[in-house]
Amino acid sequence: RWQKVLYERQPFPDNYVDQRFLEELRKNVHARRYRYRAVVFQSGAVVQQLCSVCVFVVTWWYMDAGMLSPQGLFGAALVSSLLGYILFDAVDGGAGRRESGRTRWADLKSTLVFAAFTYGFSPVLKTLTESISTDTIYAMSALMLLGHLIFFDYGANAAIVSSTLSLNMAIFASVCLASRLPRSLHAFVMVTFAMQIFALWPMLQKKLKARTPRCYVGVTVLFALAALAGLATVSSVGAVLFASLLLAISCLCPYCLIRLQLLKDNIHGPWDEAEIKEDLSRFLM
Repeated sequence: RWQKVLYERQPFPDNYVDQRFLEELRKNVHARRYRYRAVVFQSGAVVQQLCSVCVFVVTWWYMDAGMLSPQGLFGAALVSSLLGYILFDAVDGGAGRRESGRTRWADLKSTLVFAAFTYGFSPVLKTLTESISTDTIYAMSALMLLGHLIFFDYGANAAIVSSTLSLNMAIFASVCLASRLPRSLHAFVMVTFAMQIFALWPMLQKKLKARTPRCYVGVTVLFALAALAGLATVSSVGAVLFASLLLAISCLCPYCLIRLQLLKDNIHGPWDEAEIKEDLSRFLM
């Protein structure tokens, strides 16, 4: 009788198996079953980040065209930041702040230091890329924003996720675009706005998603509509294409995932690689 061992000589070829070999066959052991509504809800993170990039680019275009003053943008961003700051603490009743031990005074000092540092270096930011052609600046900014979207932390546990790299690429793109604005004040306001929309806004999104899912869905829809409305004033064709992209990500892609999941056929059995389940750290001492 054939035995599944390698240390005994048997009258069978090396690749021989009997009928019992497939008795241990298992299919889709670790496969997850997704629901359409849950996948659509999770896609909101991608939609919001796309809309953040869209709002940032449209805002820069308005400032570059002289249709938006830096004072107006700074005032609107300041009011939005204050409302978001209040909402951030109100969502969980200040529990997160008490756990971190960070005070409001510390937040105020960090904000003032960042604003003073950025304002002091705004003339440098304005003249930083004067020797680089405008087409190169636009190409670099587009690549950096694309990298920001690729490496952003959407909640997936993957090696490609890097929140630090994603934020740095977005700030680098904002510095590049701010250098093409008319004055140093424009550059200061643009970099400050980039920090608000790429660093502070995602933090509020994550807390709303974890604490109040319905509010998170409503904010996502309103933010997407605002981004589309702003883009429509710049390019109607671009607004239609961007709306199609958002619908494809939030509705079509989840449907395709659910349909393709029915075709999933992962097999597991005695041919799998051996897994060491014992704690071997004592041998490394």
